[in-house]
Amino acid sequence: MAAKSKPPRAFQRMLSGRRLDLLDPSALDIEIEDIAHGLSRVARWNGQTMGKHAFSVAQHCVVVETIVCRFNPAATRKMRLAALLHDAAEYVIGDLISPFKAAVGLDYKAFENRLQGAIHQRFGLKPQVDDDLARLIKRADHASAYLEARQLAGFGAEDAGKFFGHPKGVSDITLTPLPPDQAKADYLTLFANLGG
Repeated sequence: MAAKSKPPRAFQRMLSGRRLDLLDPSALDIEIEDIAHGLSRVARWNGQTMGKHAFSVAQHCVVVETIVCRFNPAATRKMRLAALLHDAAEYVIGDLISPFKAAVGLDYKAFENRLQGAIHQRFGLKPQVDDDLARLIKRADHASAYLEARQLAGFGAEDAGKFFGHPKGVSDITLTPLPPDQAKADYLTLFANLGG
C-alpha cells in the first residue's frame, strides 16, 4: 500500500502570528498591521523605479486614496477605506505587473478576488465594491500609475498616456519613494483616521 502524501501547506504565517489559509482566506485571520507591513515591502513596477527606496504598494494605496478624494470630494469614509485597501491582497500575493497577470489568467484573478473579499469583510466593507466605486478607484489607480510612470519609472509622456490616460487634477502631486517603515506608518495612520 502506497503511503499517503501530506497535502501541501496552504497557509502563510504572518508576523502577527495569524495563519492565513491561502485557499480559503478567513476575515478572522486578517490584521491591518500585517497588511501594512507586507505592502510597505512590496515594490511597485517590480522595483524598477528611481530613488533610494522602492515605491511601495503601501505608498501607492495612500496616493490612490488621496486621488479618490480629489476626484470625488464627497467620498464617504467607506469609499476612502475601499480605496486605501484596493491592493491589500498584494500583502500576500505581491504586486504582479499587469502583463504578467494577463499571462497567468483567470485562476489568479479568482484567488485575488477571494482574498480581497475576506479583507473587505474584515474591515466592514462589502466583499465587492459597487460598480461606480470600482470605476472611481480604477480611475484613481490609473492616475497614480501615470504619476509613478512619469516621475519614477522613466516613461515619457506619450507612453504613460497611452497606458494610463492623461489624468487631470493631479499634476501637483509629487512622489518620493519612502523607506518601508515610513510607508507602513503612513498607511496605518490613514487607516486609523478613516476609522478602520
